[in-house]
Amino acid sequence: MSVQVFNLRDVELSPYDEGPEGHRFALNHVARGLGAKLTGLTVYEVEPGQATWPYHFELNEEEWLLVVDGEVTLRTPAGEQVLRAGDVVCFPIGADGAHAVRNDGATTARFAMPSSVAPFGDACIYPDTGTFKLDGPGFAHRGHLGERTEYWEGVE
Repeated sequence: MSVQVFNLRDVELSPYDEGPEGHRFALNHVARGLGAKLTGLTVYEVEPGQATWPYHFELNEEEWLLVVDGEVTLRTPAGEQVLRAGDVVCFPIGADGAHAVRNDGATTARFAMPSSVAPFGDACIYPDTGTFKLDGPGFAHRGHLGERTEYWEGVE
């Protein structure tokens, strides 16, 4: 496979409309298309008044955000701030890396999100809804966080 060059401003995106109103956006999983195995890269566009994924944090993937065009409002545990074209931020693994992105501006915003790839599965927590996502080889589950249990609880 030869090295491919592309421009973040020119990548064609596809609509993602599976979420509720207010979470409409377009994206392209660029890394997958290029055959990347250890890193991810997704390019997003968000229209004014829309947001991407719900507020969440990863348990085994580091993510970054690079604003390509326009402005986005970033929510993190430290609060909210507006990011402009050229701004870059890293979301570390764990609760300190929680984030959500929305467009409060008047024009379409485009940003890219590079990430590490967890080769044996993914775990993500959504603090606002008390839900989680677990994915691994042969297993995928979304559910609600519940009461803590001891390791051996229920085992006889």
